[in-house]
Amino acid sequence: MSEQITVREHARLTTAEVPASAVNTARVPASAFEWLVAENVRLRGLGNGARLVELESRRELRLDNYVGVLESPCGTRIEILPKTLESDYDITAGRSLLQRMLARCLDLTSRQSSLTSLRTFDMPLTEWVAGQFLQVVDHLVKRGLRFDYHPVQGDLCYLRGRLLVARQIRQPPGRAHYFQVEHDVFDADRAENRLLRSALDVIRKRTREPKHWRLAHELAHHLREIPPSQNQPEDFRRWRDERLMAHYAPLRPWVSLILHEQMPLTVAGTTQGQSLLFPMERVYEQYVGIGLSQKLPLDAKLTKQAASQYLTRHREQNWFQLRPDFLIELGGQRIVADAKWKLIDANLSSSGEKYGLSHADFYQLHAYGQKYLGGKGTMYVFFPRTSKFSEPLPPFHFDRDEQLTLHVLPFDLEACGPVALP
Repeated sequence: MSEQITVREHARLTTAEVPASAVNTARVPASAFEWLVAENVRLRGLGNGARLVELESRRELRLDNYVGVLESPCGTRIEILPKTLESDYDITAGRSLLQRMLARCLDLTSRQSSLTSLRTFDMPLTEWVAGQFLQVVDHLVKRGLRFDYHPVQGDLCYLRGRLLVARQIRQPPGRAHYFQVEHDVFDADRAENRLLRSALDVIRKRTREPKHWRLAHELAHHLREIPPSQNQPEDFRRWRDERLMAHYAPLRPWVSLILHEQMPLTVAGTTQGQSLLFPMERVYEQYVGIGLSQKLPLDAKLTKQAASQYLTRHREQNWFQLRPDFLIELGGQRIVADAKWKLIDANLSSSGEKYGLSHADFYQLHAYGQKYLGGKGTMYVFFPRTSKFSEPLPPFHFDRDEQLTLHVLPFDLEACGPVALP
């Protein structure tokens, strides 16, 4: 029997009894617990360093900083939402926040996911993805699928197209009355439509929402003549972005997400269930980048993940590449900016508490300032805005001459922008 569990990132999962309303701790069946442990080992074995959970005891584990949905083979669906600082965690607000951030990161149009619909949408993440995908497909089918010519070879009892002479000569005597020909067919069997059909098949099998199930089967009837993709990586490479295919552009993020193509945010999906996982740090980093690109002046140049500097040289080689999240060039000056998905408290202002800031983060930012700014200039670091961190902190100086200054700024997740830039 399927079971729905909603928690937030870094929550603890246990096989023991816990309060039903807890979002920091939840009880899962023993089968789901064992599957999570095994899945964590599998992901680590892929060599990408991904850690899904941390085993704390034989009956308890802690989730890492991934958000999204995990579905175990036994039918247990675990929805993981972003962690906030508020004591009374609002599941609907957390779900809406994640959907809004993903909508921005996937570069969706307002027709596909307006802010109003995101605020009121209270379905689990996978059903939200299904609903958004089906809306785009429905719009595409009503507008019309893209057809194209492609060659087809076969043996016909009449001559059509080009005769394949070599194959015709090798015909056995009993089939001499058939023609080996090659001709062009004008139909919807092209890479984009095959991927669309494959993604629709996934949604049709996995959705549990009645209206999504009905729409998915209705759309499947319209696409019944299109075969599913047999080579998804190759079909993604053949996806065309020309002018005549512009109405397919809103569809690609959803198809890519559902089929687990190489998206910058997703982690490899599991063989059982429809699992969508996103590293929250990277989601936040992309979200901040989108907000900065909208708030900066038009003449500013924003470079994401600059990678031109290294920490050291050794044996005539550069070692330890330094990659700040953002490098801003404006008016002949450079500004280094970084995004940190951590919750800090402006009230913890003593030298011992340090607002909850990390030593390692400041060492990292100091290295960025030395290598990218030459030890002189301005840096920004953006933390999520919360009720305990709503205004910029006093500036930090890395030297007595105050030539290298760091501004710690809150980033408004609702408005997708920094609260204030110095």
